[in-house]
Amino acid sequence: MKTILFDLDGTLIDSTEAIVLSFFDVYDKFGFKKPKPEAIKRLIGHTLEDMFLSLGIEDNRVIKESVLSYKEFYRQRALEMTTLLPGASEAIKTASKIADLGIVTTKTGRYSKDLLEHFGVMSSFKTLIGREHVTHPKPHPEPIQKALEKINKDSKNCWMIGDTKLDLICAKRAGVKSVAVLSGYGKKDELQKYTDTIFSSSLEAVKWLKNLPTLHVD
Repeated sequence: MKTILFDLDGTLIDSTEAIVLSFFDVYDKFGFKKPKPEAIKRLIGHTLEDMFLSLGIEDNRVIKESVLSYKEFYRQRALEMTTLLPGASEAIKTASKIADLGIVTTKTGRYSKDLLEHFGVMSSFKTLIGREHVTHPKPHPEPIQKALEKINKDSKNCWMIGDTKLDLICAKRAGVKSVAVLSGYGKKDELQKYTDTIFSSSLEAVKWLKNLPTLHVD
């Protein structure tokens, strides 16, 4: 049986507005000049620490405070301002019939679980690996390695579906195959550097995986 691991933001869900507004709240709280929305969007998928650093906050103490504040602002609006991407529910349902499923995200695992339960799909996943569950987030292989360990599977028949190069690099380093989707934050010309398999959405990716034979390993 296959294993399919999904990224979350830009792959299964759209929480862009909640993310951007929560960043704005942090910058307002500390009196910093707010970054452009596009600058924030380009960094979605990275850790919050790396996002704040890339957006110009260099003091480690301020970064830590900013991350804590962001999480509180985000928690208050996430459920209301997040949607499943088109076809995501069908993608999960179809994938669950052909594979063991997991979530691998740099998002906080607790909030990720709350969102997936809110949408009624969490029960389809055997594991969810969030930022707090690993020492080294994507693109390090640890998140995928930990997901496979949790569901007692190896990398032979495993596929990672994601929308940024972080997902694809993570997959390669973990020894699993990858599929990119264009429903999120990565651009096609960038994603093509890391995988030859690109689809418009997770549903299209899952339909393709459904027709692939499963490797039988002795």
